[in-house]
Amino acid sequence: MPVIPEVPTPLVEVRVQARRDPEVPDVVLVGHPPCVGSPAGEELILGAGADEIGVDERWLAQYRVSATPGSTQLVPLAATRPDHGWLLGTAAGSMGDWRAAGAALVRAISAATRPGPRLVQVHLPAGTSAHQAASLALGCVVGSHRYRVTSGGGGTAGPQGIGPQGIGPQGIGTVALIATPDHGLGPLTEAVARAQLLGRATGLARDLANTPSGHKDPAWLAGTAARLAATVPGLRATVHDEHWLAEHGFGGVLAVGGGSARPPRLLELAWQPPAVRPETNPETNPEMNTEKHLVLVGKGITFDTGGISIKRAQDMHWMRTDMSGGAAVIATLLAVGQLKLPLRVTGLVPCAENHVSGSAYRPGDVVRHVGGRTTEVTNTDAEGRLVLADALAYAVRELAPTTLLDVATLTGAMKVSLGLRTGGLFATEPELAERIQAAGEAVGEAWWPMPLLDDHAEGVRSEIADLRQCPPGPAGITAALFLREFTAGLPWAHLDIAGPARAERDYAEVNAGGTGFATRTLIELAGSLPGYAARR
Repeated sequence: MPVIPEVPTPLVEVRVQARRDPEVPDVVLVGHPPCVGSPAGEELILGAGADEIGVDERWLAQYRVSATPGSTQLVPLAATRPDHGWLLGTAAGSMGDWRAAGAALVRAISAATRPGPRLVQVHLPAGTSAHQAASLALGCVVGSHRYRVTSGGGGTAGPQGIGPQGIGPQGIGTVALIATPDHGLGPLTEAVARAQLLGRATGLARDLANTPSGHKDPAWLAGTAARLAATVPGLRATVHDEHWLAEHGFGGVLAVGGGSARPPRLLELAWQPPAVRPETNPETNPEMNTEKHLVLVGKGITFDTGGISIKRAQDMHWMRTDMSGGAAVIATLLAVGQLKLPLRVTGLVPCAENHVSGSAYRPGDVVRHVGGRTTEVTNTDAEGRLVLADALAYAVRELAPTTLLDVATLTGAMKVSLGLRTGGLFATEPELAERIQAAGEAVGEAWWPMPLLDDHAEGVRSEIADLRQCPPGPAGITAALFLREFTAGLPWAHLDIAGPARAERDYAEVNAGGTGFATRTLIELAGSLPGYAARR
């Protein structure tokens, strides 16, 4: 039997230390400016310890000639121990370059060494900022992620069936960033620790998305999240079954999940910051946001055949990642609890499997959502908006959010509009859109604002129901307009991640498969809301 990795899979650990261990393999970080692509003879800025290690000028010359602007490269050092070190470049020196450098580091060394060193130390150039070190650390952590289902026969597979990957038996276990006092060890250590938390949250979202759907049904997704939530003090998980969903009017979720033998679930994760401690009591700490309530809704379709409006076979295997929005919400709530943010945050993940059977819902059906509003079904492959509508309506009715946000792999139209590396951002308030964009920029995720065009709002109306599931017009925009009907005029944003949620190949710090996109943005957004920014 194949061995399904236990979630979360292990990732590289990054730490900051002030002294070099001469017995540990070294990586000399090449700084900027000048940097990769520098003309021959121009000075390169090397990490501290380069002279002690014995970097050979011949290798530096090769490095200059072979590297091109914007690239990240590893080459062996001709040192006292030639197999003991590498050069790593940060290209033009943007934060994206530092993240890509970290990912290149763990990939290249793991691939070049059999077995790989369990510990590698990276010498930071003088003047490296905390933000740069954090970006490098983030790249190391997420670049080390590999999800692989192995055979159950042993071999190179570890006890969790993870096999030879980023932190497997042949990969790096720890990256030590060697810093000197002029770097400011305290801020550097704090920034790297936060980057590591963001990286692990991204890795968890990738794990959930990559888990094969034969194993990942709605009960597994909700149950796994609840199991992980139990390890975070103050984070409460509630899993609602199909009977509860029926009692509370979740007609969209029940319709979408009705074609599967594996019934739907609603996962509710609630972070309530403890107000009993003096440092978090609103009477003594005005930064405490007891009145603000951020509610995140993530699409949790554990597999999507398209239903009766069935998808083509060519791309259907990617539909194991159709719950990437839900995975991002789950990973975000766990991180919020670990960070102990002084802000109420709730995550809702409607989990369902959209299948074909005699009990599947049909085009032409009318479903009744939470709160009573009805929708005419016109395409069973547009199931995501039906389950999100229920969850949004439930949030409005039961949770009293002050800010509402949903994230989903919702429309193929967004891939056509923005490609595969940028998320679509719809928001009812410019300030909220700006906050989301700023959060994404800070953590390396790109968002592009899209319009909520009222010219198409009338198309959402149906002749036989309150709303029409798939109005005519630009599909990404009309889908957002449909969802807006369930937000009761609250400050709301819709994040369409159909493009960047999955990748067919490695690039920068992204690995093939589910990418975990949106996770870091949501964590940063929660941390940037009023009341927390002043504490960071």
